[in-house]
This record gives sequence, C-alpha cells and structure tokens, in this order.
Amino acid sequence: MRHRASFLQLALFAIASAVILIIVAYAIPWLPYPASREAGRINFVYWFAEWISIGIFAIVAAPLMYSLWAFRVKEGDTSDGPPVHGHTGLEITWTAIPFLLVTAIAVASAIVLAKNGDAGANPTRITVTGQQFAWTFTYPNGQTYPILRLPLKRHVLLTLTSKDVLHSFWIPELYQKQDAVPGLPTKLVVTPTRTGVYPVICVELCGLGHSTMRSTAIVMDDAAYDSWYSGAAKAAAAPAPGGGLAVFNANGCGACHTLAAAKAAGKVGPDLDKLKQEAATAGQPLQAFVKQSIVDPNAYIAPGYQKGVMPATFGQTITGPKLDQLVQYLVSNAK
Repeated sequence: MRHRASFLQLALFAIASAVILIIVAYAIPWLPYPASREAGRINFVYWFAEWISIGIFAIVAAPLMYSLWAFRVKEGDTSDGPPVHGHTGLEITWTAIPFLLVTAIAVASAIVLAKNGDAGANPTRITVTGQQFAWTFTYPNGQTYPILRLPLKRHVLLTLTSKDVLHSFWIPELYQKQDAVPGLPTKLVVTPTRTGVYPVICVELCGLGHSTMRSTAIVMDDAAYDSWYSGAAKAAAAPAPGGGLAVFNANGCGACHTLAAAKAAGKVGPDLDKLKQEAATAGQPLQAFVKQSIVDPNAYIAPGYQKGVMPATFGQTITGPKLDQLVQYLVSNAK
C-alpha cells in the first residue's frame, strides 16, 4: 500500500509539472502566426520537440519534488543518508530513451529542412540584395524595388547576396531565415499561404544603422500579383503619386535622414535640412549635389560620416521622373 501511495504521489507531481508547462507553452504566443507552408512544417518540429521536453521535464521534476517533500531531513537530524548504489537497468533506460527521442527530433528536422528547401519545378525567382542599411528586390523582368511582393501559394526562390557585410534576411511570419553573404549567393524558399503585409528584418548586426535595416513584404493573391507584375515596368517609369514626398517615404529615406518637411528624424546619415550647407562645402550647385548624392552616394562623404553606409543602388531603383521628383522635393525643402 505504501508503494502504491508513493507511486500515486509521484504521478500527481508529474501531472502537476506537465500541466504548468503546458499552460506556459500555450498561453503565451511565443511564435508569430504562420503565413507560409514552410512555417507550418517548422511549427510541427517545434511542438514535437516541445511535447518531448514537457514529458521529460515532468518525469524528472516529479521525483525531485516528491523527494523534497517526502524525504526532507527532520529537525536535529545531522546523520548521513544511507548509501545508494547504481542501478544498471535504470541507467540503460535513461540513456536509451533520450537517445531515441533526440534521434526522432533529428529525423523530423531533416525531413522538414529537405521539404522547406524544395522550390519545385518552376518557382518565382527573386534576387534579394542586402547593403548597409537597406534591402532591395530584383525580379525576372529586371526591375528592382525596395519593397518585396510575393504571390500567394506559389513557391518563391529567393537568391540572397550582400554588397558589403554579412546580413541576415528574415520575415517572422514566414519563419524562414537565411544569411546574405558577400560573394556567396545563398538560397531561401518561401511559399506564402496568407495575404497581408509583413516586416522584413535584418537580424545580423551589420553596423551603425542595423536597427533601421527594414523593409516590407506584401503577399498578394494570384490576380493582384500578376496584374502588378505585368504593369511593373510601366509603373517604374511613371511619376509617383504624391510627388517627391511619396518617393522619399517609399524608399525609406526617413529611416536614416532628418528632414523636417517629411517629419523624418533619422540620425544614420546627414541632416537633409542642411543640404545647402553641404552643397557649399562640396563646392557644387545644390541640385547637382542632391542628385549625385542619391545616385552615387560615395562621390562625396559629409564630414563625420563613413563611406558605404548609404546604399549605392538608388541610382537603379529611383530613375526617370521619380528621381527628378525626389531631387526637386529635397532642393525645395533645403535650408
């Protein structure tokens, strides 16, 4: 009867431990809501390992808590406890079971990694370029944008590169993450399953403006994506609605620069409210100086700033009427 009561008490401690962990695991939203097929598979591996961990913790915590409760030393007892020798069968058991569980997690992870890396026969191909401190996205039609657009329920093969230092590309809701390495293209497959607007984040410390290296991913249904893509080249040459301010905001200029007219307060790059002073220091006409600073930012480096901080890709992504609009906007608000 005593052994039966002890076993029952152990079971109650184990159940209590498991219940507490299950509440903590499920009550707190540890992970973002998945928005891709790859995210669903990663979630499976996560919860597979989580349930194994909960079970092991409950089994280990139960005898520990029971021992603290049932075998606590009585007041005034300073004697040593009885010697306890090893139990070969028990040692084999607690070695073999964790080995099998870890192997199961490894097998599940390997299967998920293989499936998540399969882009299928005809994926949508997009080149992702990281550069301090911005992302740009180049599509098969040759157009480059500062915002990523993805088709719903299609395999998308992202080829990641970097023009300067190590960056790491991550969209939390899609779960997939990959480094962008200078001189070594890397691959990442995503298959969005939910339309919406999601943040694109750099999660590798890449310099002074690392925290500002963000963009946006827009997942669109098939019809909307095809319509956007077919008209992308035409739209690239058209003036931006809203003029220069729209171009300024669309390209994330406010993340790095201060400009009162745009209510921007970035501190990574020079103060755009002082463009007249900077142009005079550079010995150039204001308009020519502003345009050169956009398309060739390393041609003149303002005192106190470093070369290579501003992306050199804006000369390809901001062209034609959009470039003229941005230049005129900055010139008209310079002090």
